[in-house]
Amino acid sequence: MDFKEYQDKSRETALYPNLGKNFIYPTLGLVGEAGEIAEKIKKVIRDNNSEIDDERVNNLKKELGDVLWYLAQLSTELGLSLDDVAKTNILKLQSRKKRGVIGGDGDNR
Repeated sequence: MDFKEYQDKSRETALYPNLGKNFIYPTLGLVGEAGEIAEKIKKVIRDNNSEIDDERVNNLKKELGDVLWYLAQLSTELGLSLDDVAKTNILKLQSRKKRGVIGGDGDNR
């Protein structure tokens, strides 16, 4: 499955207030799901000596899917394709690497 197909199929399951005019809902969902991933990783450190077993990987895969779903909805709300978001990100990172500024601070380095 590619990004376009995922974005289109995931949109078919989008049910939230003011669909098509609501970037706030998927933004809140995105940070909430990212927080769930962080919580699961924290518990790996605390409860499993930083060892990630197959069960934890499977649970993280599900949460990563939820992050992807909200990212797709937010992108759609903003009129962006996931393909364009991904391409823009890779170009930005390649430019930073080429210029020797992949580390450090600042969005526009």
